[in-house]
Amino acid sequence: MNTESLAASLFQQLQQGQGLQQVSQQLGLDSSQATQAVGSALPLLLGAMGQNASEPQGAQSLLNALQRDHLGSGGGGGAGGGFDIGSILGAVMGGGGGNATNGAGILGHVFGGQTSQAAEVLGQKTGLDSGRSSQLLAILAPIVMSFLAQRFAQSGNAGQLSQALGQEAQQSGGGIGSLLGGALDQDGDGQFGASDLFKLGAGLLKR
Repeated sequence: MNTESLAASLFQQLQQGQGLQQVSQQLGLDSSQATQAVGSALPLLLGAMGQNASEPQGAQSLLNALQRDHLGSGGGGGAGGGFDIGSILGAVMGGGGGNATNGAGILGHVFGGQTSQAAEVLGQKTGLDSGRSSQLLAILAPIVMSFLAQRFAQSGNAGQLSQALGQEAQQSGGGIGSLLGGALDQDGDGQFGASDLFKLGAGLLKR
């Protein structure tokens, strides 16, 4: 693994291609709004996945889902860890692609029943209304999953996936991460931990 965070690496790929532009057009945002919103949403998604993957069972469930639904969805064949963001966005916005591009379904597994709270947190951070925040998370979730699949699914190492996502969770711990922790703190103890995970649905990404 390189030292650059997963969120930063994926954000860079979205910037380099037409990804950010497509997202901004879809949501009716200008480029600076879209840049800020995507830049906040990616650490939120990856941080939440990191919380889930901190348990070995959660990490293995996530890896299984990546291998099952997302390895072929990027079109990049894993060469150099690359994947085709444009084709994923096209499928997500066009409603095709099944499980691999079902953003709402992925969010349901990542956040449990708390997707609306996560969208609210993102809205507080970015100034987007809750509808646009929800839409943005649903658009980005399949991209994040495909990105992770290209990086981790072929090696089949749940520990490596858990470690990398754990670092994302720590890096997103300030600001939006702490807000999210409050939104997802199911047992009221002031922190989002293992007991909250079980209340949110222990079978992350299981169908």
